[in-house]
Amino acid sequence: MEKNVAKMIDHTALKPDTTKEQIIKLCEEAKEYGFYSVCINPSWVEEASRQLEGSNVEVCTVIGFPLGASTSEVKALETKDAIQNGANEVDMVINIAKLKDGDLDYVENDIRNVVEAAKGKALVKVIIETCLLTDTEKETACKLAVKAGADYVKTSTGFSTGGATVEDIQLMRQTVGPDVGVKASGGVRNRETAFALIEAGATRLGASSGVAIVSGEEAKTDY
Repeated sequence: MEKNVAKMIDHTALKPDTTKEQIIKLCEEAKEYGFYSVCINPSWVEEASRQLEGSNVEVCTVIGFPLGASTSEVKALETKDAIQNGANEVDMVINIAKLKDGDLDYVENDIRNVVEAAKGKALVKVIIETCLLTDTEKETACKLAVKAGADYVKTSTGFSTGGATVEDIQLMRQTVGPDVGVKASGGVRNRETAFALIEAGATRLGASSGVAIVSGEEAKTDY
């Protein structure tokens, strides 16, 4: 079971003070435990790509992170740059304010710009930041992500007021259907939580606590 769970984990280090030494350790752990990917900030993509060369571990990075408030053009450029540096997956943050204002065309086009920039080169996950949304807004955000061609919807950045919940994963899975991925992130610190989120419909987990999860321990912190 640990191996199966490991292959669902994006082993994550997104704090602003993450050092090169910590990135190298993250990559070594990802190879050792068989995690699906490492998820790091864009400036570390090139280093992670070097560290993981020849392994089965993917390189994931974040776009418009953590606020989602940069322009669509900047998000697209950031995506292209990340792919050029070695990213296989990009986790983009939607423009939360535009969603709350009801400017749905903007939100859809914002996602589509990243999807088109990544097309054929990287998988796209869309972070909707569930803790800031009503259930109706969560459903709307998920539908827009699917319409724009995203591969996954994702709960959280881990930098706002809350992380993944079973209820949100269930709602997101119900909204996107069986063919789109659902990533639970933020607050996934132990095996019990990880299994509950998977049972609810998550197909990927974002966690800085991957080692603790597969080891059956409780982590003290999570991104």
